[in-house]
Amino acid sequence: MKIAEVCNVDFSMRHFVLPLMRGARARGHEVVGLCADGPMLEVPRAEGFRMIPVPMARSLNPLAQARAFKALLDIFRAEKFDLVHGHMPISGLLARAAAKAAGVPRIAYTGHGFLFNQPGPAWRKGLALGLEWIGGRATDVFMTVSQEEAADARRLGIARHAVGIGNGRDPARFAAPDPAARAALRAELGAAPEDCVVVIVSRIVRHKGHVELLRAMEQVPNATLWVVGNRLDSDHGPDMAEDFARAERVLGRRLVRLGYRDDIPDVLAAADIFCLPSHFEGLPMSVIEAMLSGLPVVATDIRGPREQVLPGETGLLVPPRTVEPLAQAIAALAADPALRVRMGEAGRRYALAHFDEAKVVARTLDLMGL
Repeated sequence: MKIAEVCNVDFSMRHFVLPLMRGARARGHEVVGLCADGPMLEVPRAEGFRMIPVPMARSLNPLAQARAFKALLDIFRAEKFDLVHGHMPISGLLARAAAKAAGVPRIAYTGHGFLFNQPGPAWRKGLALGLEWIGGRATDVFMTVSQEEAADARRLGIARHAVGIGNGRDPARFAAPDPAARAALRAELGAAPEDCVVVIVSRIVRHKGHVELLRAMEQVPNATLWVVGNRLDSDHGPDMAEDFARAERVLGRRLVRLGYRDDIPDVLAAADIFCLPSHFEGLPMSVIEAMLSGLPVVATDIRGPREQVLPGETGLLVPPRTVEPLAQAIAALAADPALRVRMGEAGRRYALAHFDEAKVVARTLDLMGL
């Protein structure tokens, strides 16, 4: 079969969709990727995948979305795909609408977090719900990464047969740390052997909870924070420059900003606690990577993370948009190395059982009939 995998930006293609493309190609299918062009597409291109740039826009601008729809429609008509698989709310809706208009025989969608479940005004939530409902009418195979959001889709009539497929990472990339490599990276980043290092890996956007985390770290004087990630050109909302500037003054050497890194497994292996205090999520890959790395996880009690973290067993859950509970959770783990080890080992066992990339990819391909 000839398959189109469609998402919004190169970051999503590289980190979320590429494993699925590899799996489909391994089963003998021709796979083409479509998204906005960007430097991270060099990875799939280097692996021999054909990537078609599409002028995707992460906004509700109708003119921008009309341009993206027209581009997709022209591509689908020219390429004659047997299956189109869309990802993310806006790009997924455009992909399905264009595939339907182009007469593509089979259409699939994977939701990585519904916009109507995100904080925001009622009109935006209503619009997002209505668009998801319309998109569901044009979808043969409807999947979400979150079990809870699959239940939402069924309950709200978006897709009566929605399936939660989960997310996964390759366990071989996130193994037990090599003590020498761990010590070397910690020394390079200014962490002493006795320091407790808290790490967050995410895009630098407000809803990932950086502001709450920076404030919480002020109350945990025996811990250092590594902030890994950057801000995409298409990201919206405040850049939190003032919040980071304040944290640099207050935390001093206890705050280390690492930017975008390709060596995430090494960084996680050198840390002691993983934290992701998001306001909303799909099913975050970073939590899976941390669990596979044997780190205890502090996350928020929201859709996605609460499917991953077993409170008191593999980590701790706190209310979103709060500082005190977050500080208390981090402090409890920072003060108890044995508890960190116990939770980290339990988290790796749980991740191996539930978030193995090969199993998730196989399940997804099976559902799409590939």
